[in-house]
Amino acid sequence: MERFAIAVIVFAAATSLAFAQGMKDTDMKNMPMKNDTAATHKATGVVKSVDAKNSTVVFAHEPVASMKWPAMTMTFKADDPKLVQGLTTGQKVNFEFTQRGKDYVLTSIK
Repeated sequence: MERFAIAVIVFAAATSLAFAQGMKDTDMKNMPMKNDTAATHKATGVVKSVDAKNSTVVFAHEPVASMKWPAMTMTFKADDPKLVQGLTTGQKVNFEFTQRGKDYVLTSIK
């Protein structure tokens, strides 16, 4: 019985060590994102601020179903600086964006 208990303990320790070693390289930055990063997402929001120099806009947007997001306020980048030209604080717009890594990039604003 004592040999059996020792064998179980050794097995459990070896299994835990093997599992831990296999997991050491796994962290959030290497995890695949739930959302398709190539997909275009549509949203409606109110412009809270515009930084034309850095081509960013802060929107208070409605829920985004395709991203499973609730309504929130967040910053979006624009690759094309022309997209943010003419936007004014308080303006309600429809916009489209894609996800690139940790960034949310505007592709259209109407």
